Amino acid sequence: MVLALAKELVLRKNEFKGELVETIYFGGGTPSILSSEDLNHLIDEVYANYKVSDNTEITIEANPDDLNDKRIKELAASRVNRLSIGVQSFFEEDLKLMNRAHNANEAKKCLELAVQYFDNISVDLIYGIPGLTNEKWLENIQILLDLNIPHISSYALTVEHKTALEKMIQKGEIPALDDGVAHEQFLMLVDKLEANGFVHYELSNFGKPNYFSQNNSAYWLGKKYIGIGPSAHSYDGINRSWNVSNNSLYIKSMQESKLPSEVETLSITDRYNEYVMTGLRTVWGVSLEIIEKEFGKDYLEYLLQNAQRFLDDEKLIIESNILKTTKKGKFFCDGIASDLFWLNLE
Repeated sequence: MVLALAKELVLRKNEFKGELVETIYFGGGTPSILSSEDLNHLIDEVYANYKVSDNTEITIEANPDDLNDKRIKELAASRVNRLSIGVQSFFEEDLKLMNRAHNANEAKKCLELAVQYFDNISVDLIYGIPGLTNEKWLENIQILLDLNIPHISSYALTVEHKTALEKMIQKGEIPALDDGVAHEQFLMLVDKLEANGFVHYELSNFGKPNYFSQNNSAYWLGKKYIGIGPSAHSYDGINRSWNVSNNSLYIKSMQESKLPSEVETLSITDRYNEYVMTGLRTVWGVSLEIIEKEFGKDYLEYLLQNAQRFLDDEKLIIESNILKTTKKGKFFCDGIASDLFWLNLE
């Protein structure tokens, strides 16, 4: 698999000709099982075949049970300079309910070790978990503040179809999710982190100044990216492509020097809808100037017309020709965006 990933990097280098690589991200699944030798081999292939910025952000996703003292030291000795750690909660009952492999003690211990070797760390937390009181939620946040973690990604718990969690709710073993509780804990999170110097720069992401995720910000700002590996998605500003999900088929294609991908060309409506959706989620908002320049006056008029009720309701605001969600509207931004989509134009 590692050889196949390296091969794809070489095969696709011309797609990024003239572009500067600002971020390298190992994510999706459990990339932390790769040895440091394998990680460094793939990073070296990027440097050998692409133009890379001097201060490239190189992130690896990991779970607390992957990060013992030896592993953290190995990663610190590699070119990796940012960790994204899926803690989710520091309470045993929450971790068991979400079927996480790590326990609360592992979660705390791995972070205590990580901060000794890494300055740039992001941690994931989940709110809206059945049984998670507001007091416990604040305790989860405080643990990260005490450790001086500079970036926090936080999401409301969702119930996926045909999962153990769904069955437990159906059987009445645990209560159903409460949107009101999730909204309350979201507002608590925003208040607590902003009071401690974090910028709420995207719906689910909070960073200290200079610690925003360059990788995620690139998605939200519509920059080009190449996804390497099975199921990986890529975007060049107009076309979206994705690789075959089957590992064996992927490796076979790479051995034959063929790209196992499908391509979709986004229509002007697709691009408008994506820009509205991502823009409203971020601190950068939706530029009315860009809407008119990139999509035309009809789209601008449609956007303003459909946004009016949210402006009246103080869930949206226009500042310096930028349409943004207010604090009141932030939690509902995905629903608001869907009401601003242009449907069935083409």
